[in-house]
Amino acid sequence: MTTVGDRLPSAAYVMDTTRIVAGALASRDFMPVHHDKAYAIDHGSPDVFMNIMSTNGYCSRYLTDWAGPDAMLRSLSIRLGVPVYPGTTLRFEGEITAVDQQPGEQVVEVSFTASTEHGDHATGSASLSILADS
Repeated sequence: MTTVGDRLPSAAYVMDTTRIVAGALASRDFMPVHHDKAYAIDHGSPDVFMNIMSTNGYCSRYLTDWAGPDAMLRSLSIRLGVPVYPGTTLRFEGEITAVDQQPGEQVVEVSFTASTEHGDHATGSASLSILADS
């Protein structure tokens, strides 16, 4: 049973240059700050950094890994904070903030944080529909 106040399990993803560049290219974000270290440094960044589409993907992955295969992400809202650079670990924590029991499903509201050793990368909320056991 899902209850308001329950904590989601933590998750951590080690971010390296390959993951950051691959995420940018896979989402067709060709902005050089996401794949060209020299360009990123010339524009004030210490290295390449993860793009927002990759952030959305990791947030979605964290939530659906927790909720399981009978869940569907209904909505996702994030606020960006510090960048994610190669060599950092992106750590997720979350909490259930609301549960609405409906026929055949639960609609679960979650708040979460994705942080690195430099601070919060993303804070957000999401709504998931989880099918009820048959």
